[in-house]
Amino acid sequence: MAEKSKQKKEVKKAPQKTLKEKRKAKEEKKKQ
Repeated sequence: MAEKSKQKKEVKKAPQKTLKEKRKAKEEKKKQ
């Protein structure tokens, strides 16, 4: 049971990470 809840937390974190990375990419493109 503990492992399942851990995986759920990771899945929730993942989307936020990708959003941040996408924003970073946009910022870098603007700088160029």
